[in-house]
Amino acid sequence: MNRLAILSVFLLLSTFTWAAKAAVPALVDAAWLNDRLGDERLVVLDVRSGIDNGGDRSSFQQGHIPGSVYSSYTNDGWRESRDGVTGLMPPVRSLERLIGGLGITNDATVVVVPAGTGVTDFGSAARVYWTFRVLGHDAVTILNGGFAGWKAAGYDVAQGGGARLPVAQFEGELQEPLLASLEEVQQARETQAQLVDARPADYFRGETKSPAAKAPGTIPGSRNLPHDSFINQQDQVFYLNRDAITEKVNTAELDPGARTIAFCNTGHWAATDWFVLSELAGFEEVALYDGSMAEWSQDSDRPMQVARKGLGKILDFFN
Repeated sequence: MNRLAILSVFLLLSTFTWAAKAAVPALVDAAWLNDRLGDERLVVLDVRSGIDNGGDRSSFQQGHIPGSVYSSYTNDGWRESRDGVTGLMPPVRSLERLIGGLGITNDATVVVVPAGTGVTDFGSAARVYWTFRVLGHDAVTILNGGFAGWKAAGYDVAQGGGARLPVAQFEGELQEPLLASLEEVQQARETQAQLVDARPADYFRGETKSPAAKAPGTIPGSRNLPHDSFINQQDQVFYLNRDAITEKVNTAELDPGARTIAFCNTGHWAATDWFVLSELAGFEEVALYDGSMAEWSQDSDRPMQVARKGLGKILDFFN
């Protein structure tokens, strides 16, 4: 069976897997959400932030999906910095307090709403979605197109502070297989695990460097699967494009049956790759390395690869 056929089977199986695991699909559209807004167990979580000019609490107050609650992806503690590394997952207790403070219980079905205003913005929803899954909460989904897509579809928009839910007790149970450590990434270079770099190609080749990283380049042996290749713009709205998944995954020559670790600079763009591979393409084991290049590049003893200019070859930057 060729790689395309294998991936098609995995995509089909993933549909049944989701149907069996939870009543909510991983990605929904505005019509799906509009039909369920009256469900008391549904919490619409708006995570708009300044990423891609997506807005803030003030923007939320000016217009949001009726009944939704707001939490800033960049300012409310969904990620944190430790030991000079940006974008790490906070401790479970901190996330329990954050989620419980929003009034979200373990019985809730959470619909994560990004801004829908750019290719980078989808990663905000994907990272929050991944956080819920790491905490063992599977009843979570993402609104494709975000708030911009909701407005474009012509559904009602509310103004004001949004829903005020009572503080709840949310308990997380860490799902370690979904989170890759630095040690696992180091070991992955010597095993059959796949390392997937979600950054645009110029970062992968070492031509562009994030301020979060100390050196340009990528982890040797990784495959490049740019997060933005899955995002399409329709009018002024940015959607995740399901139709591009098979083509992109096959171009990167990825094996759906192998343990896969997605990374980028700070675990933001990589969340989109993790979401696509794990939740839509049906890969068997996908983890996110939240330390990403911000952590990997801290130590110059760890190897890096950069593209040799003019020749397109890859060589070790360190070692």
